[in-house]
Amino acid sequence: MFIKYPHVERFGTDEVQSIELGECFIFPKIDGTNASVWIDDGEAICSGSRNRELSLDNDNAGFHAAIQEHIEIAGFLRNNPQLRLYGEWLVPHSLKTYRDDAWRTFYVFDVYHNEDERFLPYNEYAPMLDGEYDIELIHPLAIIKNASYEQLLAQAEKNVFLIEEGKGSGEGIVIKNYEYENRYGRTTWAKIVTNSFKDKHVKEMGPSIIDGKKMVEDEIVDQYVTSHLIEKTYDKIRTENDGFNSRQIPQLLGRVYHDLVNEELWEVVKTMRNPTINFKTLNALCIRRVKELKPDIF
Repeated sequence: MFIKYPHVERFGTDEVQSIELGECFIFPKIDGTNASVWIDDGEAICSGSRNRELSLDNDNAGFHAAIQEHIEIAGFLRNNPQLRLYGEWLVPHSLKTYRDDAWRTFYVFDVYHNEDERFLPYNEYAPMLDGEYDIELIHPLAIIKNASYEQLLAQAEKNVFLIEEGKGSGEGIVIKNYEYENRYGRTTWAKIVTNSFKDKHVKEMGPSIIDGKKMVEDEIVDQYVTSHLIEKTYDKIRTENDGFNSRQIPQLLGRVYHDLVNEELWEVVKTMRNPTINFKTLNALCIRRVKELKPDIF
């Protein structure tokens, strides 16, 4: 029976609020097509795409045909019929910088127990797949307890899994906390997609519409860290120093953040009705915003 893989939510939305509190496994996210494999009662190897069961006549970029020839996966499922493999079938989408030898491979990122109706933790399924069977896994980049947004962003930029050397970072990261249930009682994972991948995706696929709320720190920065504020602060520093050079960049970043907190925070408290603000995250996003709106000095 086909079981659709749960949607991975954007980090910062209500669906994954506080997922970072606890032990988080940070996995590289790769830009292929979502796929699954399981075994039916007659020991036939079945496969699925994101939304449907596949067949030789109704395949998904050749995934079903390839899996029928995968002796290791067949052996694993016949010895573990209660388990189902979810992963990414790496075929070209937006990101074209993967190594030549990485394509048309199934990379497992989750194992589901059909009878217990739960996802196995990485430390439980990895030894099973890595030991006796030659099945490709996506391994975690890091394990972080009580992760900050800055730590997660850093891991996203470090994701070079399967990427050709010197070709930048991958799509982003997936955050899994195996003890976590969201406010609706669901086990849900979170994702952060890098800005460089977003740019590539928009160029290749066109813009997409994303439902869900922004992080409150994102909303504050988008609304109050404007080109006008940045230029005003830049002009003050340039006047005070008879010019502007790279040594003044830390001063610019600090003063923009100071003005945001000192001059705008009461308005934020009123309009957003006493929001919970992570000031480290706010500072990091403020710096990123200055770099986006004033790229000529960086």
